[in-house]
Amino acid sequence: MGAVEKLDGNKESRIPGEAKEKLKSLASKWDDVLDPNALHVIPLKGAMTNEVFQIKWPTKSDNPSRKVLVRIYGEGVEVFFDRDDEIRTFEFISKHGQGPRLLGRFSTGRIEEFIRARTLSASDLRDPEISSLIASKLKEFHGLEMPGPKTVPLWARLRNWLKTAKSLCSSEEAKAFQLDTLEEEISFLEKELHGHQRIGFCHNDLQYGNIMIDEETKAITIIDYEYSSYNPVAFDIANHFCEMAADYHTDTPHVLDFNRYPDVEERRRFLHIYLTSSGDQASDLEENKLLEDVEKYTLASHMFWGLWGIISELVNEIDFDYMEYARQRFQQYWLRKPLLLGSTGKK
Repeated sequence: MGAVEKLDGNKESRIPGEAKEKLKSLASKWDDVLDPNALHVIPLKGAMTNEVFQIKWPTKSDNPSRKVLVRIYGEGVEVFFDRDDEIRTFEFISKHGQGPRLLGRFSTGRIEEFIRARTLSASDLRDPEISSLIASKLKEFHGLEMPGPKTVPLWARLRNWLKTAKSLCSSEEAKAFQLDTLEEEISFLEKELHGHQRIGFCHNDLQYGNIMIDEETKAITIIDYEYSSYNPVAFDIANHFCEMAADYHTDTPHVLDFNRYPDVEERRRFLHIYLTSSGDQASDLEENKLLEDVEKYTLASHMFWGLWGIISELVNEIDFDYMEYARQRFQQYWLRKPLLLGSTGKK
């Protein structure tokens, strides 16, 4: 999940020696850097999977300082995704001009181009102009022709995460989260949501911290592809709408407010722009079908991030109340399931 800048003094000790050597080697190739060894390290706040830092070097001219971004992979997160797949995705996307360039790799992380753009805030997702730009960019992202099979891993991923959550949880936690009922729930969702759906290359974590905007050109860049894969596009959009309930930069970053979930007019506007952004025509029937599918896929999103929260609490050391976050996602799941699928769920 994304990050915003927090000036926090020099934290060079947090950067592994192997990464420092790569950074100094990189800076030595830039003629305008005063001293390649003079790393200024600024932690970026708000990441929930990795540690992220901005690295700056003073330059000889009046030009802005040289900057790169260092991403140190979180402990234990391999349970969620294949890091090699993620690197391949990152390299492919950067080659196609869709994200930051890869500048270097080290055993526990990588060095990326620092994009001179602003990371969005929670309120930006509700801004009609910015939301329209996101809808258009997301349609473009979904159209990326990634190498490899166009299979949908969503349901297998949910089953794997459930298995992992069961293996890590205490019996009390497993009971509180009704983990024994969730295998049946995943199968039920898969059956209910199966159909002739548009499949695209999905980001799967489109929260505001993973979206950047260039204030001058209004260009949107989507970053952080750890969870990216082919999926039904309705799942990706549903996940984006659910993220409007979150603000990860408060004193209680884990607390969600689903009163902020976009109303039907806001959702319809987003979907209309999404469907027509590349010059395509969209019928009312097509818009209504996608609107309905997206709402149903919010249930898969709640299940996805609910299981993620349970596992993260037990493998991740980042200061975030993952269990409470998971509890809220499952609460929404059970609340919304009978309304969206006309079926009653256990509570």
